[in-house]
Amino acid sequence: MDKKAIFTQVSQIEERLGELHNELRGLKEQLAYLIEENHYLHIENGNLRERLDKEVDETSGKTPNEKKKPSVGEGYDNLARLYQEGFHVCNTHYGSIRIDGDDCLFCLSFLHQK
Repeated sequence: MDKKAIFTQVSQIEERLGELHNELRGLKEQLAYLIEENHYLHIENGNLRERLDKEVDETSGKTPNEKKKPSVGEGYDNLARLYQEGFHVCNTHYGSIRIDGDDCLFCLSFLHQK
């Protein structure tokens, strides 16, 4: 191969890499949007469940004092669930996505504190 053909081939590969990079950026933006939308839907779902429980309690005649209290470890369980879903729970990277589901030593040390 001559130098011009090699240069042309390298230029074509560079163009394809640029296109792939743009496509990957678009997919990343879509993923971020979907994760954010999923988070808001979870919150809205929780609010609707609380409202439904409140209406059911009112119709059954229970007083607010009779409702069961949340368990002590509920916050820990939520953080553990978030970590299992692929998000950081450590103070260093809280809320960001763990790349390829790799374990984070900060998160693990935080979750294993007693």
